[in-house]
Amino acid sequence: MFWPFILFLALLIPILAIVLDSQVGRALASRLERRGLEQPDDLMADRLGYLEGEVERLAEELGRLDEESRFLHQLLDERPGGGGALPPGDQED
Repeated sequence: MFWPFILFLALLIPILAIVLDSQVGRALASRLERRGLEQPDDLMADRLGYLEGEVERLAEELGRLDEESRFLHQLLDERPGGGGALPPGDQED
């Protein structure tokens, strides 16, 4: 009574192993992996938003440093006694 079902199950296991180990099985596994990678769009959007914020922060910091550098150069150029030369006591040997 149950022997046809047991025979079918016994034959199905090796056939399934052969199919899954074939190129078709690998292609299906690859497709399932790619589909799994596409799911966390929210995580990717969060990471992208964080990176955009960091780029903006770094751009502002770079602008601030550039402004400070221009200000210091302007102060050195406007000093009495020469543009950018150190005072006599501050020169290195």
